Amino acid sequence: MKFNDQYRFVRQNMKKNKTRLFMTVLATAMGCAFLIVLASVGFGLQSSIINNVVGDRMVTAIDIYGKATSDGADRRMNDQDISYLNGVANVKAITYRNSLQQTLSPKVAGEDVHNDATIVVDYEAEKKAGFKLFAGKLPANKDEVVVGYNIRDNVNSSGESNTAPDVKEWIGQQMELEVQQYNEAGELQLTPLTVTIVGITEKPSREWRLDKSVYIGSGLLDEIEAITGTRLGALWYPAESGQQRQEIWPEYELSAPRTYNEVQVIADKANHVKAISEEIRDRGYMNHSIADELSQINLVFLIMKIGLIFVGTIAVLIASIGIFNTMTMAVTERSQDIGIMKAIGAHPSTIRRIFLLESSIIGILGAIIGTIVSYMISFLVNIGLPIIIENFMNEKIPNDFKFSLIPPYLALLACVISLGVALLSGSRPAKRATRIDVLSALRRDI
Repeated sequence: MKFNDQYRFVRQNMKKNKTRLFMTVLATAMGCAFLIVLASVGFGLQSSIINNVVGDRMVTAIDIYGKATSDGADRRMNDQDISYLNGVANVKAITYRNSLQQTLSPKVAGEDVHNDATIVVDYEAEKKAGFKLFAGKLPANKDEVVVGYNIRDNVNSSGESNTAPDVKEWIGQQMELEVQQYNEAGELQLTPLTVTIVGITEKPSREWRLDKSVYIGSGLLDEIEAITGTRLGALWYPAESGQQRQEIWPEYELSAPRTYNEVQVIADKANHVKAISEEIRDRGYMNHSIADELSQINLVFLIMKIGLIFVGTIAVLIASIGIFNTMTMAVTERSQDIGIMKAIGAHPSTIRRIFLLESSIIGILGAIIGTIVSYMISFLVNIGLPIIIENFMNEKIPNDFKFSLIPPYLALLACVISLGVALLSGSRPAKRATRIDVLSALRRDI
């Protein structure tokens, strides 16, 4: 008996009991949809918490806090270190934060700017790393700068912050700077520089943190260093007598190699962070990444997803009772057909395969319908639940937060489970069909 003949036989018999078949498929679809939607909550929360709440750069960033040396550990990175780290596979960018070693007394439209520090960054690397701005753009020229979100905030004597003017008003404004240096006679000299504010950094995620820094690029740093004759604009302070200037730290000599602080390695993808971290650690670079904590968080979510899938599978198993009942009744109703097939020489394996085919069709139909329904439910939940929470609980939900996420392999897993349960449910009735006696079946005596 060919497969087409078997399928035709199954289809004809399924048409005879459309209502019972519909209810059985519906029960299977409900169980499959329950499994997918329930498990999708775990996938959605994991994706939202790790990728959205934590933030992409925090997930892909590896902080370098030193390298092993023969003398212990050196916290300063140099050009050779930066070059090596840039060459590591799957590294997207290397960023750093160097603090200028003097105040530039910045002013905007005659207003003193009370900045905490002047930070030197590599804007080309920052672009690759995803430097986030509240407004404006990243500098394209050396005479352009970015200022911190809280640069115009003022704090009164009681420690309370006064209402600050809109920081976006400064975009496009010129900022006057004064570079300080002492001459051989110990006299303080001021060299004016003019830059343009083109961007505002993103608002700090922690309310107690204030970003009141001025961010300059490496091009402007080179100009400042040419004026001071020192690294990072460090000052040659005059001696107490005023006749001779003091020596500075050797690393601030202009002839000394440039060093970098607060170095971060930015991976191209979150799943490459661990491998990069281990590779550079083997080379002596002491590092830390949020992936070290995320591994524990991911383990918690993995356990939760397994638990949700297990609970959802129970719903599919409950639906299997309907499949078992449907197939048992099918064997009883078709006993005469089974007797005829056996009388004309049909092999028991062929008969068993016919009933397993019918049960598998029920499982597949239920899985397909359940998957479609689950995607619809997931879509509606992601749209409707934030609205309900915002209106009734007065809580703001991030725009890209997902309560439910159905990856393709979850839908495939649910289909496999549904098909497996259907075959398991139909196996005993199919086995019973092969044991029907031909004479009894023809006499309808079973």
